[in-house]
This record gives sequence, C-alpha cells and structure tokens, in this order.
Amino acid sequence: MLGIIGAMSEEVARLKAEMEDVLVCSAAGMDFYQGILRGREAVVVRSGIGKVNAALCSQILVDQYHVTRIINTGIAGSLRNEINIGDIVLSKDTLQHDMDATGFGYAVGQIPQMDKSVFEGDSSMIEAAKECCAQVVPEIGVHVGRVVSGDQFVSDKEKKAWLTAAFDGYCTEMEGAAIAQAAYLNGIPFLIIRAISDKADDSAIMSYEEFEAKAIEHSVKLVMALVEKLD
Repeated sequence: MLGIIGAMSEEVARLKAEMEDVLVCSAAGMDFYQGILRGREAVVVRSGIGKVNAALCSQILVDQYHVTRIINTGIAGSLRNEINIGDIVLSKDTLQHDMDATGFGYAVGQIPQMDKSVFEGDSSMIEAAKECCAQVVPEIGVHVGRVVSGDQFVSDKEKKAWLTAAFDGYCTEMEGAAIAQAAYLNGIPFLIIRAISDKADDSAIMSYEEFEAKAIEHSVKLVMALVEKLD
C-alpha cells in the first residue's frame, strides 16, 4: 500500500478522481481515500498544515493502512537563487530547523535523545521521481537537496539566508521533516516533493493563484507517473 499525503485540496481531489474502488474513512479530522491508483493500492489524504498534523497523518497511514512507502507533495520557499518559482525539489534529506535544545548542549536542529536528526529520502524513489519529472514535466527544473521544516512561515530574506548557511537547505516548509521522522521511526521509505512558490531573494514575481494552478498540475502529473514507476 502506498501512502500519498497532499498539501492542496484540489490536488487531492484530482488524485481521488483518478482512483478506482474508493473507500473513505475519517480519522483525526482528515479524510483518507483508499483505492486503486494506476493499478496500485494507495491511500490519498490531505494532512493539514504544520508538523503535528503531518506526523499524525503519517502514523495513521502506518497503523490503519499499513503503508509501505510515503510520498508527500506540497509547496515550499526556495533557499537558493538557482531554484526558481515552479521548480521541483526532491528530498535528499530533511531536518527540523526549529528544533532548538541548545540550552542542554545540543546543536540547533538536533533532536534530543534520538540517534539521528537528519532523515534521508529513499534513493530509489528519488531516482524514479527524477525520471518521471523528465518525462511528464520536462519544462521545469528539478533539484535534489535538503528540505528544512518548521512550524513557521518563512518569508524573511535574512531567515532564509540563515537556513541556507546553518543547514545547507534547498527549500523551507512546514511538514516534510515531520513526515520523514515518522517514516524513519516506522522503518518506511519516503520522498518529500516540493513545488517552489517563491525565490530566495524575492526577485521573481508570480501571482499565487497562477503558481498554485501550475503546482497542482505538475504535482498530479508527477505523482501519477511515480505511482506507475515504483515497484
């Protein structure tokens, strides 16, 4: 069973429309759509915003649906000038930039009493996603790098510069590292896919409505192709 966590309502609706034999179950205020997607058993859900919602959603996918992989799509802000609006970032790894236990001697981003704080995306899923991007959305840039997450909407250029300097981040958002941590603790491979909504230096301008429409189109195409490609 494949778990797909989407960020946008229309994106989830379009994926659901492609599913066969759909069963709907609600848990923790989230609607889980279980069915057959491109010949594969899958569950599609919108988690809601923030790390708690994301981790809770991931654990429900594990406990109730026994998923063996998790794909998470969504939106992020660029942390590098070479990553443009509309580009895709695939998670080489993830970490929580707002985890701060420095008062106890830990480094910023380090999770106390855990063996790791940086969670690696699955290499086979990354390679499959790169191939799918080249096939279905060849017009956009694709980058493999670190996704940094926190319960903060980051728009300040100075904060973005710090996230790049401190963590070598490629993009920043609010859910990916929580999903990654839940997947790691349950021994499940994962991939975080992010469509970039703004430039690191705010030099490029696109209306959010225009961006969202393109992001949904690209994300749905990519997920559908990836579902078919994964073993």
